[in-house]
Amino acid sequence: MPIVTLTTDIGQNDYIIGAIKGQLLTANPAFNIVDITHSLSPFNYLQAAYICSNAYKYYPAGTFHVLLINLFDAPPRRLLLAEHNKQWIACPDNGILTLVTGSKPASMVSVPIPQTDSLGVLQCTQPLVNALAPLSQGRPLEQVGETGVTIDERYPLRATYGNNWMEGQIIFIDNFENVVVNITRDEFEAQRNGRSFKIVFTRNEMIDTLAQNYSSVAPGEKMAWFNSAGYLEIAINKGNMAGLFGLQGFSETSQQAAALHNKWFYQTVRIFFE
Repeated sequence: MPIVTLTTDIGQNDYIIGAIKGQLLTANPAFNIVDITHSLSPFNYLQAAYICSNAYKYYPAGTFHVLLINLFDAPPRRLLLAEHNKQWIACPDNGILTLVTGSKPASMVSVPIPQTDSLGVLQCTQPLVNALAPLSQGRPLEQVGETGVTIDERYPLRATYGNNWMEGQIIFIDNFENVVVNITRDEFEAQRNGRSFKIVFTRNEMIDTLAQNYSSVAPGEKMAWFNSAGYLEIAINKGNMAGLFGLQGFSETSQQAAALHNKWFYQTVRIFFE
């Protein structure tokens, strides 16, 4: 029974997600459809890449991942279908593919979207569904789409380094307003090299120890740890770190919004080593 995951910025307040599932089941009644989230921000590709890359790796080989984000950023003329780590990713050609995979997949096709007077989400997903069905039944990738694809490539932000410091961008804020930074444990330990450290956010707030988990600190205390995805996470146990300290996920639109409202949101976290 082939697995199909759905991840979108569409939300759950209308019929679209249900209709996409209907398209999939009509094409192949054996599809086992799994929702990852439908609450992506349509403009925060870093958030989407963080969520998808860390969820997808737990699925078995042969899983199909349908990722719809900012589908109408430009007139949609095709969707991409790529093989990555023995799984399949289907998504718009807007840079999200390489943000999730980290590199341009070697095996990839484009699925053309017929241009009609009324072109909505379901008119875009139907040709993709028509390609997934034969692919799930063993047809080669090159037979379900067009090869020789040139795509929009974007890549994840990387932490920056100096002799005694490193700086990362906030890439995700969860429902508890815990803040995830694009610094992995391996990157941190390599730069730390056994030294003491201070994690500094805003102008005068800092953390100088790592917790094992949320129960390691008292309620109301600031903490830092490396989460299940291996990324640095700063938080307040039973508190709202992002809201209290004005922290916001890194994106161009958040900076523009801050300027419009005459506010400043901190989007980076710096670590000093001694």
